[in-house]
Amino acid sequence: MSFSEAFIEARPAPPLERRAISRSALAGYFSLGVWTLLALSLVYLVVTGWDPAKFAKYGPRYLSGVWVTFTLVTVSIVGGAILSLPVAFARMSKSRLLNTISFTYVYIFRGTPLLAQLYLIYYGIGSFRPQLEAVGLWWFFRDAWYCGFLSLTLNTAAYQAEILRGAIESVPRGQREGARSLGIPERIAFWKIILPQALIVALRPYGNEIILMIKGSAVVAVVTVLDIMGETRYTFSRTFDYQAYLWAAIFYLAIVETLRHVWAWLERRLTRHLKR
Repeated sequence: MSFSEAFIEARPAPPLERRAISRSALAGYFSLGVWTLLALSLVYLVVTGWDPAKFAKYGPRYLSGVWVTFTLVTVSIVGGAILSLPVAFARMSKSRLLNTISFTYVYIFRGTPLLAQLYLIYYGIGSFRPQLEAVGLWWFFRDAWYCGFLSLTLNTAAYQAEILRGAIESVPRGQREGARSLGIPERIAFWKIILPQALIVALRPYGNEIILMIKGSAVVAVVTVLDIMGETRYTFSRTFDYQAYLWAAIFYLAIVETLRHVWAWLERRLTRHLKR
């Protein structure tokens, strides 16, 4: 074996931190490249096909669509979080009946497309108008916004329930045993010790779920809800200009990127004690 070969074999592998930094740098360069291409494409559109009259006429409609999307996703996420609590507890329950019901709910709503769920609620349940009027629920199911809210809530609740269940079960058993040895009641131990640790574990999956909900909420446009995509379809039907969909993509990308950076800051803020 030559001296150079022996030197190569004896040389230690690069530290894990250096390799992690290099991957992070590559991800940063990729993100910068995407934004650079987006900026160049916008400049190209402004130079070649910009129509100030269309922007002035339909721009406010896009802003209205952004507000509808923000409102719909926010209330659906909150409603799904509330509904996910009993579903997650039922999934962890020792009762076979509760476990079966919750498993069936999660399996159906995670295994079927969101668009199919929206159609079943808006067109399927909406077809029972006499029965709904008899029980006083027709006011809810005749409105496309409410049907979109219900479908998004039921869908995200299934995903959030699995996120919460996995996070709770990931907390070491030693935490429960330690609380029990100190004489802390089981309910207090869960709310004060187990759940806070579980929420830290679930923080990143919750962020991913919110981002998926923002992008998935575009399906409500097919039932005449005027969110970002709904306003885009309206604009395109009047102008037949492909830039209408380009602007929709830019709005969604800007919202997702903003939320991603805010969520990353929140995660660093809440987990700073774990890095000391």
